[in-house]
Amino acid sequence: MTRNLKVLSGVSLLQDAASELLYPILPIFLTTVLGAPAAVVGVVEGIAEGAAALSKIVSGRIADRFRARPMIGLGYGLAALGKVVIAAATVWPVVLAGRSVDRLGKGIRGAPRDALIATGVPAAARARAFGFHRAMDTAGAVIGPLIGLAGYELLHHHIRPLLIIAVVPAVASAVLVVAVREAPRRLPRTGTWHLRQLPGRYWRVVAVLALFGLVNFPDALLLLRLNEIGFSVPAVIGAYVTYNAVYAVLSYPAGVIADRLSPPTVFGAGLILFALAYTGLGLTRSHTAAWLLFAAYGGFTAFTDGVGKAWISGLLGSHEQGSGQGMFQGLTGLAVLGAGLWAGLAWGSDGTLPLLVSGIAAAVLAAWLLTGPLRHRVHLRSPGGGGQT
Repeated sequence: MTRNLKVLSGVSLLQDAASELLYPILPIFLTTVLGAPAAVVGVVEGIAEGAAALSKIVSGRIADRFRARPMIGLGYGLAALGKVVIAAATVWPVVLAGRSVDRLGKGIRGAPRDALIATGVPAAARARAFGFHRAMDTAGAVIGPLIGLAGYELLHHHIRPLLIIAVVPAVASAVLVVAVREAPRRLPRTGTWHLRQLPGRYWRVVAVLALFGLVNFPDALLLLRLNEIGFSVPAVIGAYVTYNAVYAVLSYPAGVIADRLSPPTVFGAGLILFALAYTGLGLTRSHTAAWLLFAAYGGFTAFTDGVGKAWISGLLGSHEQGSGQGMFQGLTGLAVLGAGLWAGLAWGSDGTLPLLVSGIAAAVLAAWLLTGPLRHRVHLRSPGGGGQT
């Protein structure tokens, strides 16, 4: 529980409160208020995540060469600016621009923030540290939609004022970054850097997780599915709160289990929950079943998000954390871009086909991960770069 872990967790809580206040209503804002077709939801989210992915790759390398705090501050500042643009949008391309700026900020801040967290705790406790950060981050994702739900009712079902409210915690999050402390460190000299400098076992894990990203399309499409099977706006927000509540509650325990067992085992269990949630949502029109499936989906994210970052950090030395995290998050983000594009274009009238395809693919990948070679090749590297098995 380092100072930076606490401060960055608070920063993430505020930013996620802003983002997740906006996120569950954005598909409805696009399709009902601005009149965009369903395919636009997938395109907007896919392109926005693609912008984040590309910036993550670059920011990760920069984080290993320069100080991290200015990049973290820039990232959270851009996220606040993006929310201002969305609040002012009257046509969907402006929403696309705002989401892209928002996600660009996410991409810039992610790798240096995660590298700062990873280098501040021992290797054997990294899954717990990332789990705590994800739990606090996701607590914001519970608070934000609840504020949105209350505001939706108090503001007589008008959506646009909620977009304006989301700007407030976003700006507060950017201001709080000034409390981050970065210890002086010896920065590497400028020189040629090649992707092959990252270890082979790192690339094997990244390849598997990026492959999964190709079927993990943006959550906005899942929320659109709920709306299409008859969920009202408050019910969509409520289901999203349920998802985030489960995610927040299970994130730290998932990290503890991953530290004691192995990240691949916990990640594989998460993929089973993903397969259950996607397949079930593709087949059911029952509101009760959809609520339960969204709760299971929260379990998937808790078992894979922080655990995945800890898994990656354990394959890298301290001088590679920014580059490795940035490349990992960038490539998986590009995979989500592809997933958002194909799922949005194949959505049809109710999204059944892409949901079933993704659910079945995740089940196959989970079976391979839980029985395949990656489960038995867990290498942790100490902060100084030495290896241990």
